[in-house]
Amino acid sequence: MAASPIALGIERDERPGRACPQDYRYPPRSFDRAPELECETLYVAGGLYGNVEALDALLAMVAAEPGARLAFNGDFHWFDVAPADFEYVARTVLAHAATRGNVETEVAHEASGAGCGCAYPAEVSDEEVDRSNRILDALRETSRLFPDLRRRQGELPMTLVAQVGDARVGLVHGDAASLAGWGFAQDQLDNPRKARWLEGVFAESKIDIFASSHTCLPACRAFPFGAVINNGAAGMPNFSGTSHGVVTRIARSPAPAQALYGVHVRGVHVDALALPFDQRLWNTRFLEAWPEGSPAHESYYRRIAHGPSFTKQQAAPHAASGRKK
Repeated sequence: MAASPIALGIERDERPGRACPQDYRYPPRSFDRAPELECETLYVAGGLYGNVEALDALLAMVAAEPGARLAFNGDFHWFDVAPADFEYVARTVLAHAATRGNVETEVAHEASGAGCGCAYPAEVSDEEVDRSNRILDALRETSRLFPDLRRRQGELPMTLVAQVGDARVGLVHGDAASLAGWGFAQDQLDNPRKARWLEGVFAESKIDIFASSHTCLPACRAFPFGAVINNGAAGMPNFSGTSHGVVTRIARSPAPAQALYGVHVRGVHVDALALPFDQRLWNTRFLEAWPEGSPAHESYYRRIAHGPSFTKQQAAPHAASGRKK
């Protein structure tokens, strides 16, 4: 859940959980193709992380807008080691447009040496990387009960292209060059040293808007050459002191509910929306699967209960980057 190390000039680390496998990578020019989706309203949800309550809330949100399409851009599994939850999430996602994330990619086969496939950057501790690898191992064990679903998820594409109004939208899990890329993380989008890479991938891809997740924290930025919206996590809190997930809505019409923040691109509204879900039920479900002392509890329960040390102001576009075209 690092931009391509080669693309961003980051030294490669081949340890499980930090490695970015070669087959996770794709050239930005691969997006210069006919769209697989065409619609007036597109919801994009990444980082569901097996949260059944968030999935039900998301389905209701999309159903409230007739004609809206829903696409999942990876890591829809993670905490759902309970077989019934895993099956429900898998079957529901496969009924919609979807790309696979590193979680689904690694779950689809036996250990590849990439661990969880997150390609974690150096600032993430080795202890946290190890816990993620152990979560993946447990999820893979559950997936073996559903060989057909496991196979179908592994066959999902790494990218999709959508046409919404006049805007071409690239759906990715990581970034414009890698399924596990961190190039669309908030700090990378604001890093002047990454500006040339960012402009280059938009030019090569012929994409107006990239919609991503993977980094588990949201961000939205508009540039003269395009926009990036990273929804962070649909299935976990994204801001300190909150309990809702975040999803992306890209549409010709304004959002029916108050957006958290957003930009306009080629006449299209690009918004981050809060995804409220039944926190009490989700908390119970999580603790049944991952009690105190388990790797997921150690890594994630504080965030689930209180939100991360991250603010909406950090995610929201800067005043100067609010509109494009």
